[in-house]
Amino acid sequence: MKPFGYLQVASVEEALRAVAGQPGARFLGGGTNLVDLMKLGVERPELLVDVTRLPLDRIEELPDGGLRIGAMVRNSDLAAAAPVRDRYPVVSQALLAAASGQLRNTATTGGNLLQRTRCLYFQDIAKPCNKRAPGTGCPALDGTHRDLAVLGHSEHCVATQPSDLAVALAAVDATVHLRGPDGERSVPVTDFHRLPGDRPDQDTVIRPGELLTALTLPPAAPGARSRYRKARDRASYAFALVSVAAVLEVHDGVVQRAALAFGGLAHRPWRARAAEEVLHGAPATEDTFARAADAELAAARPLRDNGFKVPLARNLAVSVLAGLADPATDG
Repeated sequence: MKPFGYLQVASVEEALRAVAGQPGARFLGGGTNLVDLMKLGVERPELLVDVTRLPLDRIEELPDGGLRIGAMVRNSDLAAAAPVRDRYPVVSQALLAAASGQLRNTATTGGNLLQRTRCLYFQDIAKPCNKRAPGTGCPALDGTHRDLAVLGHSEHCVATQPSDLAVALAAVDATVHLRGPDGERSVPVTDFHRLPGDRPDQDTVIRPGELLTALTLPPAAPGARSRYRKARDRASYAFALVSVAAVLEVHDGVVQRAALAFGGLAHRPWRARAAEEVLHGAPATEDTFARAADAELAAARPLRDNGFKVPLARNLAVSVLAGLADPATDG
């Protein structure tokens, strides 16, 4: 067992001071991912700074009709919150599809966004892995990669980001709020996670010493409907092979607004901008939805064993969009 320090803090300022200049420090929230990685030897922090008592556990209404969600809000509380269920059902559905009730009662909003890949090479310290140990290689390229990326990957990493919540947040244009040594800053959630490039060890754009403090959701568009759906190997408590988060607004049979994001396909939640361009102003038909999905997935570069993800993503997107366009057909 590797010894480590532990400090419980009562304010954001105290938390930031505790990690300042200490690259071996980690913030500890629910711990549902970090503690597992410590058990595997993947994470070896020198200091755990417990932030569970910080006043970041509230869901607040904003003057413009949006929501501010503290980073310490538990996943179960966020999924059950009436403003989330009523105005952003895609977010609630993503959380309920993500894990068991026990885990949702412990996991936090901030921690959910920061969870790391479930690639088996990353989790096995006996194996090389560029994400865990830069420069050692990516054995998944020629090894076991059925569950891994078909979009946005590089020769250095083909891992996928596992968060269901992050995919839903990408579809609703959420914003991530950070606080660190240089003050506060905000990042669109679609820019928060990085593609691997030649630095797959950097999952997000968080800077050293920064703490994720909150998320904000913009006002929900009147008349828009949203849905989250995932395809997985078993019916519950499994990570997505492919997931789809969609927001759709249709008037007189024409798409007025569309937002689409995929999970399970890339190093980050994949906002489908090419698909959205096809959808906007087009007839709300299955043919349109299929053309939109095809436009997005044309960029896919599947590996030897995960090409099935491309038609799976296409069919899932068409099904979700068709159900949103015509509730009578929504299965």
